[in-house]
Amino acid sequence: MPQRIATVTVVVPDYDAALDFYVGVLGFLLIEDTPIGADKRWVLVAPHRDRGARLLLARAATAAQRDAVGAQTGGRVFLFLETDDFARDHHRFTRAGIAFLEPPRHEPYGTVAVFQDPFGNRWDLIEPRSDRPWPAGEGPTDGAG
Repeated sequence: MPQRIATVTVVVPDYDAALDFYVGVLGFLLIEDTPIGADKRWVLVAPHRDRGARLLLARAATAAQRDAVGAQTGGRVFLFLETDDFARDHHRFTRAGIAFLEPPRHEPYGTVAVFQDPFGNRWDLIEPRSDRPWPAGEGPTDGAG
C-alpha cells in the first residue's frame, strides 16, 4: 500500500483561536470538529479537502504541551504551505494581517517567504519552481526555511 503523511498535529493554546486563524485568516477548510471528551475535540483543518496533509489542532493540556506551543521545531520553519500563485497569496495574507518575517526571495526550489502564525509557528509560503522534475507536493525540498 502506498504511504503518505496524512495529518500533522499542531499544538495550540485554544481550539477556537486556532480556528479563527487557520480557517478565518488563512482560508483553510474545517474538515472536522468533533467533541471527544471533557474539553477535548478532534479538530482537522486543511487548505484543500482532497489534496495534501491536514492539521490536527490539539489544545495544549499540560505545562509541557503549553511550553511546546509555537516551538515544536525549535525555531525552524515547521510547515510549508505550497501555492500556485505566490504573489496572490502573499498579498492576501499581508492584507489579512499576517506578519512575514522576511521579504519574498527566489531560491533554486521556488519563491518563498517565512511567516509566523499567532502561536509562534514558522511557515514557508512557497510557490515551487514550475520546471522541477517532480509533481507539486511530491518532491523533496531542502527544508532550509
